[in-house]
Amino acid sequence: MSQVTAKLNYLHIAPRKVRLVTNALKGLSVNEAEAQLLFRSKRSSESLLKLLRSAVANAKNNHKLNVDRLVIKDIRVNQGPMLKRFMPRAMGRATPIQKKTSHIFLVLEERSNFKSSRFNIAVSKKTKVPKTEKTVAKPKLIKTDTSVKKTKEKAGFFRKLFSRKSAV
Repeated sequence: MSQVTAKLNYLHIAPRKVRLVTNALKGLSVNEAEAQLLFRSKRSSESLLKLLRSAVANAKNNHKLNVDRLVIKDIRVNQGPMLKRFMPRAMGRATPIQKKTSHIFLVLEERSNFKSSRFNIAVSKKTKVPKTEKTVAKPKLIKTDTSVKKTKEKAGFFRKLFSRKSAV
């Protein structure tokens, strides 16, 4: 069984937050993992989706593997270097801030006895809609009835009466 690895280094998201998403992906097929990542609302899911698609492209083009049989064998999130910053606080003090980074290591494996996937992800292509001629709007008929004017005056009166700033 052949394997393909892909790495993503220096992701500016804390490893603890990335692990929340990656723990759900272990052992899934590539299609199911991609479907999971597409509908996750976590910020790290976009980067993980990009990494997964890159690993699948490498497996397909460089190693000539069948994409339908690929499974996520292992996915690890390690801590990268921290950017150390300080935040000013009261009475001239400063508290440290640690901006953490992550290193992600993804291993795909081709399985021989593999069931068909539950999902088919279809990427819809954007097409331009041809411009149609603008339709000319019919002119509106305006009635100059006195009853209409009275209702408008009443609405203005109540608006003045119940406004926050009075017109006194």
